[in-house]
Amino acid sequence: MTRTWFITGTSSGFGRHLTEQLLARGDRVAATARRPESLDDLAARYGSRLWRSRLDVTDTTELREVVDRAFAELARIDVVVSNAGYGLFGAAEELTDEQIDRQIATNLTASIQLARAATGHLRRQGGGRYIQIASIGGQVAFPAMSLYHATKWGIEGFWESAAAELAPFGIGVTLVEPGVSRTNFGAGGSVLGAPLPEYADGPSGQLRAILSGELPPLPAPGDPAKIAAAIIASADRTEAPLRLTLGSDAYALATAALRGRLEALEAGRGLAHSTDADDVTAPAPAPAGHADHADH
Repeated sequence: MTRTWFITGTSSGFGRHLTEQLLARGDRVAATARRPESLDDLAARYGSRLWRSRLDVTDTTELREVVDRAFAELARIDVVVSNAGYGLFGAAEELTDEQIDRQIATNLTASIQLARAATGHLRRQGGGRYIQIASIGGQVAFPAMSLYHATKWGIEGFWESAAAELAPFGIGVTLVEPGVSRTNFGAGGSVLGAPLPEYADGPSGQLRAILSGELPPLPAPGDPAKIAAAIIASADRTEAPLRLTLGSDAYALATAALRGRLEALEAGRGLAHSTDADDVTAPAPAPAGHADHADH
């Protein structure tokens, strides 16, 4: 069955791979990018099955207009993919206010606003799928990436809540958490804060040297074409997995982080219970829906 997808950030990386593979299998794609002309080759090959629009995802007015127009002109959109984003690297102290605002606006606020713009359409048409390209950086954290991690942890929290809100309307949500992959996300697709000498010998200086080519690059086991194929296969499933961890590095990092977090939690169990009021005789129950949500 032919389906229609709406994807942001399609000029390169995962967005480009998704667009290419979906068109090749016969689906329709509403592709947005800052430079829609970057898709001229696909437009020449696939014609009307590729709908294109310029979009700066940080412009909320433009974002809503593009989403509304895509749904109006294409009648139905089955899958919405929030993919636009970039990395801001450097110690928190090295970053400017403008860099911080831009990172949050692009990686976090824009994803939330896209969800808000698309939700009404998906709900009125009886359901659909929403895919958020997140990152394993929303499950773990490393120095010199604090603002990037803030946006990725933030979007994880947003969708863990919003997924439960949208489930009654037949809207499935998946957070895609890839590890390091062979895209231009690193040196070609990232922004660096201005260096401070105090951080030169620490993680910030080391990461700066890696991205500039002074040190060997980080291992990048992820194949972006295979990641795109896995995302498409996930969307073809009837049930949407809340999280889709992709890449051997992502799996290893998530496993270690979750085990470490659980061990620390268990170590503090007695202290946690000791802070209950004196009239409490048993641990408080989990919030309503927590157990169901954990099964996703």
